[in-house]
Amino acid sequence: MTFEPLYSLSGLFVGALVGITGVGGGSLMTPLLVLLFGVHPATAVGTDLLYAAITKTAGTAVHGMHGRVNWKIVGSLAAGSLPAALLMLWLLAGVDRKSIGVTNTITTALGWLLVMTAIMLVFRGPILELARRAIGDRTPPKPTTILALTVILGFVLGVLVTLTSVGAGALGVTILLVLYPRLDVREIVGSDIVHAVPLTLIGGTGYWLIGEIDWPMLLALLIGSIPGIIIGSLLAPKLHERTIRIVLAVTLAVVALKLLTG
Repeated sequence: MTFEPLYSLSGLFVGALVGITGVGGGSLMTPLLVLLFGVHPATAVGTDLLYAAITKTAGTAVHGMHGRVNWKIVGSLAAGSLPAALLMLWLLAGVDRKSIGVTNTITTALGWLLVMTAIMLVFRGPILELARRAIGDRTPPKPTTILALTVILGFVLGVLVTLTSVGAGALGVTILLVLYPRLDVREIVGSDIVHAVPLTLIGGTGYWLIGEIDWPMLLALLIGSIPGIIIGSLLAPKLHERTIRIVLAVTLAVVALKLLTG
């Protein structure tokens, strides 16, 4: 149970990027722990899930106070994601998480999700425009269809987030923007962040119960990331966010390549 200052420094770095870009810490923190510090993927994912649950709680309070939460969307996503998270935790509890097969599954899934996140960071606008053109003047889907698709999206996010700690941010928001094109993007982002709190909390608690949480590492990450998020939020208006997003996307792509090629 020793305190590692480098974890706090990493938390400061990731927190600052989260504050500047709004990209979820899982896309950054989990690969950093695995590649830079040699943390086992299962332990990195579990620790990062609890880290995300704690840090996103503050974001939930902010969005809630400003009325930027669509609770119907949150409930629909949770209806799919929470059972999926419990299912994944049950599966993980029954396997040897230190085995090569499980390790490769987590790192491969993480790598491909980072590739998709990088694509969404750079090309979200064109992707949404293509989706709108494809839909065109077609009759909008029925509310029940949108509801069902939102629950399915929640289930997919529940599987991905519980397995890798990545997916609820860039991917989830982009698909929600396609499903709910008339909603304000701030409401979509706020709803996505609020939904991520119970999902990451359940996921992190599950990893705790199966013994995959490094508590000193979690504490060190939080000590660094909380001031980092504040610093990043203050710097964001003074920086060219588009440039930061492109640099971040390239970084994620390089990290993904390393994870996928070993």
